[in-house]
Amino acid sequence: MRRSSPSPIARGFGLLALLLAAAPAFAWSALGHRLVGELAQRQLEPAAQAEVTRLLAGEAEPTLAGVAVWADDLRSSSPEDYQRTSRWHYINTPEGTCAADMARDCPGGECVVGAIEAQQRLLADASQPAGVRRDALKFLVHFVGDVHQPMHANNRPDLGGNRFAISLRTPIEPEEYARSRYVDGVMSTNLHSIWDYYVLGSTGLALPAYARRLDLDTWPSTGALASGPLAWAGESCRLIAARGLYPVDAAMDHAYLDSMRPLAEQRVRQAAWRLAALLNSTLAR
Repeated sequence: MRRSSPSPIARGFGLLALLLAAAPAFAWSALGHRLVGELAQRQLEPAAQAEVTRLLAGEAEPTLAGVAVWADDLRSSSPEDYQRTSRWHYINTPEGTCAADMARDCPGGECVVGAIEAQQRLLADASQPAGVRRDALKFLVHFVGDVHQPMHANNRPDLGGNRFAISLRTPIEPEEYARSRYVDGVMSTNLHSIWDYYVLGSTGLALPAYARRLDLDTWPSTGALASGPLAWAGESCRLIAARGLYPVDAAMDHAYLDSMRPLAEQRVRQAAWRLAALLNSTLAR
């Protein structure tokens, strides 16, 4: 796959702003989503790069990294739109299976798999208004990241790990609103938040340095990425059991974070190259 010149790298931001351990179900946090966008943009072919630039003109930060958390930001900027789209961030399958049935698990396309498919169609349709295609692009950047976060394609009856309580011993203090949950160096949180924030964020790296660490000299070709969002969700679901993401002991320290970080980084890379392949094929004109 041809690589375009690197996009302008987003301004670094502090670790504490990333680690919102008490917040619900924002896959990968800002850092993870922005990494997916940053790495994907480096792999865009010229036609796709030009269309992305055109569609994002006028955004505060007109890059894939810059719009990567927009779908989560709707929670505060447009609560009605967030309520309408909240089911688009995940897919759940019955306990014991990772084989999703779209009629059963994604009725009406209301899941992350259906959302990726629908937003890709909108982005590909040049007859759609520019604003519709712009939002479709912003949704795709986010949802391709979401579907690669294992807790967003779960088959356990605990809301993607949100109901699996964790006591994390960590020197990282939460923001003021969550301080009551941080006592004697232990943060009371849940497994979803561990994967959203701490696994990647505990490195202390801001976006530019982390993107340099995860960038590859050679990325897979588009042909190697023939699978689609349903398969990506299945991968995430199977990883939960195969890699032991649910700890035996709910009391954990940074050893768990360190052991799971290579897997999380692999999923970020996979999300990035698949997003780039999707955009290159969708926007090739």
